[in-house]
Amino acid sequence: METTLTAASGTGSLTDTFAQFHDHLRLLHHLPDSDTGRERLRDEIICGCAPAARRVALRFRNRGEELDDLTQVATIGLIKAVDRYEPDRGVPFASYVLPTMLGEIKRYFRDRTWTVHVQRSLQELHLAVCRAVPELSQRLQRTPGVEDLAEYLHVPAEQVRRALDCATAYTAGSLNAPVGEDGAEGQLQDLLGDYDGEVEGLPDRDALFQAIDSLPERERRILHLRFVDCRTQTEIAEQVGVSQMHVSRLLTRALIVLRDRLTTDED
Repeated sequence: METTLTAASGTGSLTDTFAQFHDHLRLLHHLPDSDTGRERLRDEIICGCAPAARRVALRFRNRGEELDDLTQVATIGLIKAVDRYEPDRGVPFASYVLPTMLGEIKRYFRDRTWTVHVQRSLQELHLAVCRAVPELSQRLQRTPGVEDLAEYLHVPAEQVRRALDCATAYTAGSLNAPVGEDGAEGQLQDLLGDYDGEVEGLPDRDALFQAIDSLPERERRILHLRFVDCRTQTEIAEQVGVSQMHVSRLLTRALIVLRDRLTTDED
Protein backbone atom coordinates (compact mmCIF):
# COMPACT_ATOMS: atom_id res chain seq x y z
CA MET A 1 0.00 0.00 0.00
CA GLU A 2 1.45 3.34 -1.00
CA THR A 3 0.02 6.65 0.18
CA THR A 4 1.42 10.06 0.88
CA LEU A 5 -0.14 12.54 3.30
CA THR A 6 0.80 16.09 4.18
CA ALA A 7 0.01 18.00 7.36
CA ALA A 8 -3.22 19.94 7.28
CA SER A 9 -2.74 23.59 6.55
CA GLY A 10 -3.36 26.13 9.28
CA THR A 11 -5.61 28.08 6.91
CA GLY A 12 -9.05 27.28 5.57
CA SER A 13 -12.03 25.88 7.43
CA LEU A 14 -11.73 22.86 9.68
CA THR A 15 -14.35 21.11 7.57
CA ASP A 16 -12.18 21.46 4.46
CA THR A 17 -9.13 20.38 6.44
CA PHE A 18 -10.68 17.09 7.51
CA ALA A 19 -12.36 16.50 4.16
CA GLN A 20 -9.01 15.91 2.46
CA PHE A 21 -8.46 12.83 4.66
CA HIS A 22 -11.78 11.16 3.84
CA ASP A 23 -10.40 8.78 1.22
CA HIS A 24 -7.49 7.80 3.41
CA LEU A 25 -9.84 7.11 6.33
CA ARG A 26 -11.97 4.93 4.08
CA LEU A 27 -8.85 2.99 3.06
CA LEU A 28 -7.77 2.70 6.71
CA HIS A 29 -11.17 1.39 7.73
CA HIS A 30 -11.09 -1.41 5.17
CA LEU A 31 -7.50 -2.48 5.74
CA PRO A 32 -7.19 -5.64 7.86
CA ASP A 33 -5.34 -5.37 11.15
CA SER A 34 -2.69 -7.71 9.79
CA ASP A 35 -1.74 -5.28 7.00
CA THR A 36 1.75 -3.94 7.70
CA GLY A 37 0.86 -0.51 6.31
CA ARG A 38 -2.23 0.02 8.42
CA GLU A 39 -0.43 1.41 11.48
CA ARG A 40 1.71 3.71 9.34
CA LEU A 41 -1.37 5.08 7.51
CA ARG A 42 -3.14 5.64 10.85
CA ASP A 43 -0.17 7.58 12.23
CA GLU A 44 0.05 9.71 9.09
CA ILE A 45 -3.65 10.61 9.28
CA ILE A 46 -3.33 11.62 12.93
CA CYS A 47 -0.18 13.64 12.28
CA GLY A 48 -1.81 15.29 9.27
CA CYS A 49 -4.85 16.34 11.33
CA ALA A 50 -2.82 17.40 14.40
CA PRO A 51 -2.62 21.11 13.41
CA ALA A 52 -6.41 21.15 13.19
CA ALA A 53 -6.57 19.76 16.73
CA ARG A 54 -4.49 22.69 17.92
CA ARG A 55 -6.85 25.10 16.15
CA VAL A 56 -9.74 23.55 18.09
CA ALA A 57 -7.79 23.92 21.35
CA LEU A 58 -7.17 27.59 20.59
CA ARG A 59 -10.88 28.27 21.07
CA PHE A 60 -10.42 27.58 24.80
CA ARG A 61 -7.04 29.23 25.37
CA ASN A 62 -8.34 32.00 27.64
CA ARG A 63 -9.95 29.80 30.26
CA GLY A 64 -7.02 29.37 32.61
CA GLU A 65 -5.51 26.22 31.13
CA GLU A 66 -2.24 25.85 29.24
CA LEU A 67 -2.69 25.68 25.47
CA ASP A 68 -0.33 22.69 25.24
CA ASP A 69 -2.51 20.75 27.68
CA LEU A 70 -5.66 21.59 25.74
CA THR A 71 -3.95 20.60 22.49
CA GLN A 72 -3.08 17.22 23.97
CA VAL A 73 -6.69 16.73 25.06
CA ALA A 74 -7.97 17.67 21.60
CA THR A 75 -5.46 15.27 20.04
CA ILE A 76 -6.79 12.47 22.22
CA GLY A 77 -10.24 13.21 20.81
CA LEU A 78 -8.74 13.17 17.31
CA ILE A 79 -7.18 9.75 17.88
CA LYS A 80 -10.45 8.37 19.21
CA ALA A 81 -12.29 9.74 16.18
CA VAL A 82 -9.80 8.21 13.71
CA ASP A 83 -10.09 4.82 15.40
CA ARG A 84 -13.89 4.84 15.66
CA TYR A 85 -14.89 6.55 12.42
CA GLU A 86 -16.97 4.42 10.03
CA PRO A 87 -16.94 6.04 6.57
CA ASP A 88 -19.56 3.62 5.22
CA ARG A 89 -22.20 5.37 7.32
CA GLY A 90 -21.98 8.35 4.97
CA VAL A 91 -21.24 10.91 7.69
CA PRO A 92 -18.43 13.36 6.82
CA PHE A 93 -15.35 12.92 9.00
CA ALA A 94 -15.53 16.57 10.10
CA SER A 95 -19.04 16.00 11.47
CA TYR A 96 -17.67 13.21 13.63
CA VAL A 97 -14.21 14.37 14.67
CA LEU A 98 -15.10 17.94 15.71
CA PRO A 99 -17.74 16.96 18.30
CA THR A 100 -15.40 14.25 19.56
CA MET A 101 -12.54 16.70 20.14
CA LEU A 102 -14.84 19.34 21.66
CA GLY A 103 -16.34 16.70 23.93
CA GLU A 104 -12.90 15.69 25.19
CA ILE A 105 -12.00 19.30 25.96
CA LYS A 106 -15.29 19.95 27.74
CA ARG A 107 -14.87 16.79 29.81
CA TYR A 108 -11.38 17.96 30.68
CA PHE A 109 -12.70 21.27 32.01
CA ARG A 110 -15.53 19.50 33.81
CA ASP A 111 -13.50 16.76 35.48
CA ARG A 112 -9.95 18.07 35.83
CA THR A 113 -10.09 21.78 36.59
CA TRP A 114 -12.15 21.63 39.79
CA THR A 115 -9.91 21.92 42.85
CA VAL A 116 -12.24 19.71 44.85
CA HIS A 117 -13.96 16.82 43.11
CA VAL A 118 -17.66 17.46 42.58
CA GLN A 119 -20.01 14.90 41.11
CA ARG A 120 -20.78 15.46 37.46
CA SER A 121 -24.52 16.02 37.92
CA LEU A 122 -23.83 18.93 40.30
CA GLN A 123 -21.25 20.40 37.94
CA GLU A 124 -23.79 20.36 35.12
CA LEU A 125 -26.48 21.84 37.36
CA HIS A 126 -24.05 24.55 38.46
CA LEU A 127 -23.48 25.50 34.81
CA ALA A 128 -27.23 25.50 34.18
CA VAL A 129 -27.75 27.80 37.17
CA CYS A 130 -25.06 30.17 35.87
CA ARG A 131 -26.81 30.35 32.50
CA ALA A 132 -30.23 30.85 34.10
CA VAL A 133 -29.29 33.73 36.41
CA PRO A 134 -28.87 36.47 33.75
CA GLU A 135 -31.98 35.36 31.85
CA LEU A 136 -34.13 35.28 34.99
CA SER A 137 -32.67 38.58 36.21
CA GLN A 138 -33.85 40.24 33.01
CA ARG A 139 -37.23 38.57 33.15
CA LEU A 140 -37.91 39.26 36.85
CA GLN A 141 -36.12 42.64 36.96
CA ARG A 142 -34.31 41.47 40.11
CA THR A 143 -31.76 38.92 41.20
CA PRO A 144 -33.43 35.48 41.15
CA GLY A 145 -33.58 33.54 44.40
CA VAL A 146 -33.14 29.84 44.96
CA GLU A 147 -36.86 29.17 44.58
CA ASP A 148 -36.94 31.10 41.29
CA LEU A 149 -34.04 29.07 39.91
CA ALA A 150 -35.54 25.80 41.13
CA GLU A 151 -38.85 26.53 39.41
CA TYR A 152 -37.10 27.63 36.21
CA LEU A 153 -34.84 24.56 36.05
CA HIS A 154 -37.50 22.14 37.34
CA VAL A 155 -35.29 20.81 40.13
CA PRO A 156 -35.65 20.81 43.94
CA ALA A 157 -34.51 23.96 45.71
CA GLU A 158 -32.03 21.94 47.78
CA GLN A 159 -30.29 20.82 44.60
CA VAL A 160 -29.96 24.44 43.51
CA ARG A 161 -28.40 25.34 46.87
CA ARG A 162 -25.89 22.50 46.49
CA ALA A 163 -25.08 23.62 42.96
CA LEU A 164 -24.45 27.16 44.19
CA ASP A 165 -22.30 25.90 47.04
CA CYS A 166 -20.16 23.74 44.76
CA ALA A 167 -18.93 26.87 42.98
CA THR A 168 -16.49 27.35 45.86
CA ALA A 169 -14.86 24.03 44.92
CA TYR A 170 -13.75 25.25 41.49
CA THR A 171 -10.73 27.21 42.69
CA ALA A 172 -8.81 27.28 45.94
CA GLY A 173 -7.40 30.33 47.62
CA SER A 174 -3.73 30.51 48.52
CA LEU A 175 -2.72 30.04 52.15
CA ASN A 176 -0.24 32.85 51.56
CA ALA A 177 -2.97 35.30 50.57
CA PRO A 178 -2.66 38.56 52.56
CA VAL A 179 -5.34 39.32 55.13
CA GLY A 180 -6.52 42.82 55.87
CA GLU A 181 -5.52 46.02 54.16
CA ASP A 182 -2.12 45.59 52.49
CA GLY A 183 -1.64 42.34 54.41
CA ALA A 184 -1.53 44.14 57.75
CA GLU A 185 -3.12 41.15 59.50
CA GLY A 186 -0.66 38.64 58.09
CA GLN A 187 -1.48 35.73 55.80
CA LEU A 188 -4.49 33.45 55.64
CA GLN A 189 -2.49 30.53 57.05
CA ASP A 190 -1.89 32.56 60.23
CA LEU A 191 -5.64 32.51 60.97
CA LEU A 192 -6.11 28.77 60.52
CA GLY A 193 -6.37 26.55 63.56
CA ASP A 194 -3.72 23.93 64.23
CA TYR A 195 -4.30 20.21 64.71
CA ASP A 196 -5.87 19.46 68.09
CA GLY A 197 -4.74 16.04 69.28
CA GLU A 198 -7.39 16.00 72.00
CA VAL A 199 -10.19 15.83 69.45
CA GLU A 200 -9.65 12.10 69.05
CA GLY A 201 -10.25 11.61 72.74
CA LEU A 202 -13.66 13.31 72.79
CA PRO A 203 -15.69 10.07 72.56
CA ASP A 204 -13.72 8.56 75.46
CA ARG A 205 -14.14 11.65 77.62
CA ASP A 206 -17.85 11.78 76.88
CA ALA A 207 -18.24 8.14 77.87
CA LEU A 208 -16.24 8.79 81.05
CA PHE A 209 -18.45 11.73 82.04
CA GLN A 210 -21.57 9.62 81.54
CA ALA A 211 -20.10 6.83 83.65
CA ILE A 212 -19.18 9.28 86.43
CA ASP A 213 -22.69 10.76 86.40
CA SER A 214 -24.08 7.29 87.11
CA LEU A 215 -22.10 7.01 90.38
CA PRO A 216 -23.58 7.96 93.78
CA GLU A 217 -23.08 11.60 94.72
CA ARG A 218 -20.58 10.86 97.51
CA GLU A 219 -18.34 8.84 95.22
CA ARG A 220 -18.51 11.55 92.57
CA ARG A 221 -17.40 14.10 95.18
CA ILE A 222 -14.53 11.89 96.32
CA LEU A 223 -13.34 11.42 92.73
CA HIS A 224 -13.45 15.18 92.19
CA LEU A 225 -11.50 15.91 95.36
CA ARG A 226 -8.88 13.27 94.55
CA PHE A 227 -8.31 13.74 90.82
CA VAL A 228 -9.38 17.35 90.19
CA ASP A 229 -8.45 19.11 93.44
CA CYS A 230 -5.55 16.68 94.04
CA ARG A 231 -6.40 16.23 97.75
CA THR A 232 -4.91 13.43 99.84
CA GLN A 233 -7.11 10.66 101.20
CA THR A 234 -6.70 12.08 104.70
CA GLU A 235 -7.94 15.52 103.55
CA ILE A 236 -10.83 13.91 101.70
CA ALA A 237 -11.77 11.93 104.79
CA GLU A 238 -11.97 15.11 106.84
CA GLN A 239 -14.23 16.83 104.27
CA VAL A 240 -16.51 13.86 103.66
CA GLY A 241 -16.72 12.81 107.31
CA VAL A 242 -15.51 9.24 107.04
CA SER A 243 -12.27 7.44 107.83
CA GLN A 244 -9.29 7.49 105.52
CA MET A 245 -9.63 3.70 105.08
CA HIS A 246 -13.25 4.10 104.00
CA VAL A 247 -12.22 6.77 101.47
CA SER A 248 -9.72 4.30 100.05
CA ARG A 249 -12.41 1.63 99.71
CA LEU A 250 -14.85 4.06 98.09
CA LEU A 251 -12.20 5.23 95.59
CA THR A 252 -11.29 1.66 94.70
CA ARG A 253 -14.93 0.68 94.22
CA ALA A 254 -15.67 3.78 92.07
CA LEU A 255 -12.68 3.14 89.83
CA ILE A 256 -13.67 -0.51 89.37
CA VAL A 257 -17.19 0.56 88.36
CA LEU A 258 -15.84 3.10 85.87
CA ARG A 259 -13.43 0.58 84.39
CA ASP A 260 -16.18 -2.01 83.95
CA ARG A 261 -18.49 0.50 82.26
CA LEU A 262 -15.83 1.86 79.94
CA THR A 263 -14.26 -1.46 78.98
CA THR A 264 -15.99 -3.69 76.44
CA ASP A 265 -15.27 -7.22 75.30
CA GLU A 266 -13.88 -5.84 72.01
CA ASP A 267 -11.39 -3.65 73.91
